[in-house]
Amino acid sequence: MKISKLMAALLLPCASVAFAAPAKYIIIDHSTAPWMDQASAEAIWLKAPTAKFVKLYPASKWGFLSQVEGGIDASKTCVITARTLMLPVKGKDLLFKPAKSATTFGSQANASLEQCKALASTKLDEAVQALGSALVPN
Repeated sequence: MKISKLMAALLLPCASVAFAAPAKYIIIDHSTAPWMDQASAEAIWLKAPTAKFVKLYPASKWGFLSQVEGGIDASKTCVITARTLMLPVKGKDLLFKPAKSATTFGSQANASLEQCKALASTKLDEAVQALGSALVPN
């Protein structure tokens, strides 16, 4: 009986560590306001990392920056550029020394504001996927 109580006492701290929330990556979005916001960018980033990626690039050492720029010109063509960077973590901030980056471009003729915003999300998602596939080859 004493052995089982001892075993339970020893396993209790391990169980709490096993079920603890994984460390959260620092994600900074530096986009033009109508095309992307911090919450939307984080949602795109957080669906991307695989278990292998998290193991190779832990949140304690790496963070991410995204930037979506562009707009609609006079001929109603939406032009978007999405850039993603993987940056080292220094304390609670990111150090601007990009380890890897990816950039995507896109355009859509006769686009409304909503269509251009959707294109911006698509291009950021493509850039995030490109960055991830460059860092963790199959």
